Amino acid sequence: MNQCRHQPLNGTSVKKLCISLVPIFNHLQDDDMFEIAKTSQSKTYQKGEIIFEAGDASDYLYIVHKGQVKIYRLTESGKDQLIRIMCPGDFMGELSLFTKESLTNYAEAMKQTELCVIHKSDLQKILLTKPEISLKILEVFSSRLDEAEKAIERFHTQDAEKRIASYLIDLVHKTHPKLSPENKAIEITLPMSKRDLASYIGMTQETLSRRLSSFQELGWIEQTGQRKLNIMELKMVMKIATE
Repeated sequence: MNQCRHQPLNGTSVKKLCISLVPIFNHLQDDDMFEIAKTSQSKTYQKGEIIFEAGDASDYLYIVHKGQVKIYRLTESGKDQLIRIMCPGDFMGELSLFTKESLTNYAEAMKQTELCVIHKSDLQKILLTKPEISLKILEVFSSRLDEAEKAIERFHTQDAEKRIASYLIDLVHKTHPKLSPENKAIEITLPMSKRDLASYIGMTQETLSRRLSSFQELGWIEQTGQRKLNIMELKMVMKIATE
């Protein structure tokens, strides 16, 4: 997860720091980022505070400067279905650039969170002068679409054990990209609570806890904290994830 320096949220220089975290902007020259920063507003949300909800007008691009935000939707039964966790440098609300439709998801601060917010009319003007930003946004769209397709496949074709194993292997690859299957005792930290993780991979928290305990009893993993665990038998977890 990216970290930001602690600075007061007043002044264009701090908003420029926020803008510089975002892959769709950080390739620009300093002067260009400074101009974009001048169009943004700084907003702070406390843990549990709703940033936007389904049905709201899609008028803004939101950039996470500090903190964490969870994006979720409500199922027909009223349960949360977690879609993704947004960390510093991530952005949300990007559909406001291309549609007049209302938002369909909810965004909630997971801890004290600071955002830079840009109105879509200001951002659309920027895109006209900096079309390369549009290409960067399309790259993110493609990545998120691929992520969504994989999630749909997990829900429809994988049982609970395989979903958990697949998620753990994905997390290992993201945090330790150069590891080989022979490595042991690979420490990973879950980027969300087990409640949110269960929602993200489509099961109850009780099912997740039972399966993790089963993995531990088999000697495949070792749970060392609320969110920390060691992968003790990477080959076995990979086998469950891929068979």
